[in-house]
Amino acid sequence: MKLVFSLVILFIFLSGSAQEKSKLIIDFELDKYNNGKLYVAVYSSKESFLKEAITGTIVKINNGKATAVFEHLKFGTYAVSSFYDKNDNGKLDTNFLGIPKEPTAMSNNAKGSFGPPKFKDAKFIFSSKNNSIKIKY
Repeated sequence: MKLVFSLVILFIFLSGSAQEKSKLIIDFELDKYNNGKLYVAVYSSKESFLKEAITGTIVKINNGKATAVFEHLKFGTYAVSSFYDKNDNGKLDTNFLGIPKEPTAMSNNAKGSFGPPKFKDAKFIFSSKNNSIKIKY
C-alpha cells in the first residue's frame, strides 16, 4: 500500500512539474535584414535584466525572419533582448558611450530613452495561454 501511495504522489509531482514548464516561441521580423545571426537572451527579473540571462541562443535569419525556441522554460514573467550581429563578430558592438552600434530589439518592442529599455516595459507573462511572442526590428 505504501508503494502505491508513493507512486501516486510521485506521479502527481511529476505531472505537476511538467505542466509548469513549456516551450517559449519567439518570432522575429527583420524587414531590413535578410540573413545573418540574431543573438537572443531571456531574463527573469529587473535585477538581472541586460546583465545575466537565464538562457540564450543564436538563431539564423532567413528572408527577414527568425525564430528562437526555448524548451522546458518555467511559466512566469520574463523579458527578451536581442541584437543583430551585423559584422558577425559574436558580440554587440557599442560606441565609446556604450550605445549599441548594431540593431537591437526587446520583447514588447520596448524602447529606451536616454538608456536601455526598462524591464517593466519589456516584461511579459509566459503561460500555457501565452507561449509565443513577436519582436519586430
